[in-house]
Amino acid sequence: MGLARYVIVRALLIIPTILLLYTLVFIVLRVLPGNPVLAALGTKNIPEEQLQAIMRELGLDKPLYQQYIEYLVNFLRGDMGYSMVVRGRPIASDITDRFPATLELSIWAIIVSFVLGVGIGYVAGRSRSSIVKHLARLYGSITYVLFIPALGLFLQLVFGLWLKVLPTGDRLSPGIYIKPITGMYTFDALIQGDLVAFIDAVKHIILPALTLGLVLSGPFTRLTLDNMEKVMESKIVIAYRSRGIREEAITRHVFRHTLIPVVTYLGLQFALLLGGAVLTETTFNWPGLGTYLVDKIMYRDYTAIQAVIIIFAFLVGLISLITDVLYALIDPRVRYQ
Repeated sequence: MGLARYVIVRALLIIPTILLLYTLVFIVLRVLPGNPVLAALGTKNIPEEQLQAIMRELGLDKPLYQQYIEYLVNFLRGDMGYSMVVRGRPIASDITDRFPATLELSIWAIIVSFVLGVGIGYVAGRSRSSIVKHLARLYGSITYVLFIPALGLFLQLVFGLWLKVLPTGDRLSPGIYIKPITGMYTFDALIQGDLVAFIDAVKHIILPALTLGLVLSGPFTRLTLDNMEKVMESKIVIAYRSRGIREEAITRHVFRHTLIPVVTYLGLQFALLLGGAVLTETTFNWPGLGTYLVDKIMYRDYTAIQAVIIIFAFLVGLISLITDVLYALIDPRVRYQ
């Protein structure tokens, strides 16, 4: 009952978080100079009467408080509005088409970051060599400060231009078709048993996932290593060794305790993951929500920007909630009153 009550309270707290971000985005977009319709159309040569008609159609002629409330109410009803750039195009359709690409990239990137970060931290934590530990910490510090576009361009140059072994953009090669089921091509190809399409989809996602995963792996390395060293020096490990328990069994026990803060940090990294996905998608021309958001910001497409920000805020809150629940399941000492 304590955990259930905690989940309900945390779920309700997602609402003010979304409202705060939506309010900030709404205000920032409205205080920017210039007419958003002219920015969306990309021209200033439009008759005043036509301009006013478009603004009335989009509801931009209404008072700001009314625009704020109406969009929020419509969003809660499932209506995200229509694009200001592509007239009559529902934003919900754009997000439905783009979200699977971002989700697929995020899944593979977090797998890469977790495997690399925790793996290197685990190996360094088991090692008795101080050089190995210093190298692991150096890896964690360097990767965390890498600039995603610069790293992405470097990997494109090496593996795409020089070695010519991996594609540098898009999700599939010309002529390859995967029937969409989940919208995530690597998983859809596996479901359909299409090995050729699966290999092609994997080739396209390697560089984007590696770029984002490398940057996110640094904190996992340092966190895993630091916690393994801390637990290794604890009294319980000394007691295990005094009883003659094998070192492999002790290491497994230590690693299990180490995963508790790592899993917690995994949830905190999700916000950085979405931010990194925007940069990664732009670098690799990956057709996800990140490139969609950048395009809409350039054209000041109010409704589209607001919709994407609300969805990002909801995802961050949801993943944070799931992380807290996993924390309680992994660590039996955690109890929510």
